[in-house]
Amino acid sequence: MQVFRNAGEIASSLGPSVVSIGNFDGVHVGHQFILDKVRKSAAARSLRSVAVTFDPHPLRFLRPETCPKLITPLETKLELLGDTGIDAVLVLPFNAELSRMRAAEFVTAIVHDALGAVEVHEGPNFRFGHRAEGGMAELNHLGGELGFQVVIHDACQVRGLTCSSSRIRELLSKGEIRTARALLGHGFFIDSTPAHGRGIGSTLTVPTINLAPYQELLPPNGVYVTQLRVAGEWFDAVTNIGNRPTFGADSFAVESHLLDFRPIPLGEETALRLLFHRRLREERRWPSPEALKEQIMRDVGQAKRYLRLVRVLGRG
Repeated sequence: MQVFRNAGEIASSLGPSVVSIGNFDGVHVGHQFILDKVRKSAAARSLRSVAVTFDPHPLRFLRPETCPKLITPLETKLELLGDTGIDAVLVLPFNAELSRMRAAEFVTAIVHDALGAVEVHEGPNFRFGHRAEGGMAELNHLGGELGFQVVIHDACQVRGLTCSSSRIRELLSKGEIRTARALLGHGFFIDSTPAHGRGIGSTLTVPTINLAPYQELLPPNGVYVTQLRVAGEWFDAVTNIGNRPTFGADSFAVESHLLDFRPIPLGEETALRLLFHRRLREERRWPSPEALKEQIMRDVGQAKRYLRLVRVLGRG
């Protein structure tokens, strides 16, 4: 998959194309459905399939105080977009200039001139242009003027829920990992590195890894069945998100205990990917470290049973 970081990078050989525009946060089932239609339509016509997205998220530029934390930061989003099989992604820098573009100017400059779109696929709530002035009526009108077809897709329903990034954020914020996974169509994960100042050397010799501070969406404090990928190798794990109240002063951490531990190379820049399977319980203060240790053993037992079931059924 080609990635263009602005419209000026697009080669004249890219077009004509079939296009979808959106934030694509989470690259969820609804996004995947639309992008599959884009890919198939483009392939049938021997055209290129293109997703157009933005960095930063428009709300992070326009109203940072109200912008939600992201399900998928840009590089993770690009990885998941690549998994859909589309040919290219155009990442438009969302800045003051782009925010002031009127709807007709945006479609003319990006959709028509830069991408040579012959077909544009969107969901029913798509808005575009300065102050989100453009909607589906305006897009259809511009398509008629500029010579591209507009295809509108209904919102996807999963388990009776409308699939949207906002709904998935809501589910994750409540710790409803498995329902969020159903709407995502893939596991929820975060990418990080080991926390600094935790005694990390050239080799991990204890079965616990603390993740570096993560600025985007995390599930609520609690204990989770997880898997942790360390430099490309997966380990089953139990992860605590929270303040570790049993040990006195609060100290927020995302701490993963590896269940199938063995000493492995680990430095402060080692790539980590934490995949969440389910929430076991909320975080709480225990009367003693010994009581906490007994609960951890129960958590480990539950996690092992759950992950065995995941492997038998082939799903999370």
